[in-house]
Amino acid sequence: MSNTSNFRQALREAKSQALIGPNVIPKALPYLGGGLILTAVGTYGGLGVIQSYPQIFFPTFFVALIAQIILFFVARNTAEKGNTGTALPLLTLYSLLSGYTLSGIVYVALGTSGVGLRGVAIAALGCGIAFVLGRNIGSNLSEKDGLALTKTVSIGILALFIVLIGQLIFSIFGGATPTWLEIAISGIGVFLFAGSAVVDFYILPRTYRDEQYLSAALSMYLTYINLFIFILRLLIALNGRD
Repeated sequence: MSNTSNFRQALREAKSQALIGPNVIPKALPYLGGGLILTAVGTYGGLGVIQSYPQIFFPTFFVALIAQIILFFVARNTAEKGNTGTALPLLTLYSLLSGYTLSGIVYVALGTSGVGLRGVAIAALGCGIAFVLGRNIGSNLSEKDGLALTKTVSIGILALFIVLIGQLIFSIFGGATPTWLEIAISGIGVFLFAGSAVVDFYILPRTYRDEQYLSAALSMYLTYINLFIFILRLLIALNGRD
């Protein structure tokens, strides 16, 4: 019993030594929640613009998208330096802009038969389930399994990003994505970002120090926003079949 106890203690110590931010996720969660609430506010505002001033939505959408991309890199670099006083307002604006750009797909979902508000709720619930499962699984991964899963998900998301760029270029030249392919892409996206929800709880405490909680919150935020988007895309594709 003594040897077993010592072995378990050694394992716990080895695991804790690998963590550079053991409390970074608990510190990040309130900011993750706040960011998601702000995103919902931005989405609500975007839906209002679509309904009241549809002619200005697309121009403002692209302006917001460009600003969002710029803000992401600026806010991320600021947060990684631990400058929370500057990073927090940047991330607040980023969350609002993310919600505004997200309103387009939410509007399509609300107008798609078989999806609607119920589908949006399902996507949100799916993110909640992914969080709970990710926390339970990711926090208990071994070093070997955690690194393997992290590498697999990272490669998968990179490949998915390349496919999405190809899909965008194809659509610019007037091509339409077949429904079966849209279902496949969206399903893979759901699978990968659900995996990313698991990876976050393993990799973030090993990547960020406790004072870099805003960086961890941003990483988790991206996971759940993308998961939400791909669940909606999947529901729209499944219900939009001829």
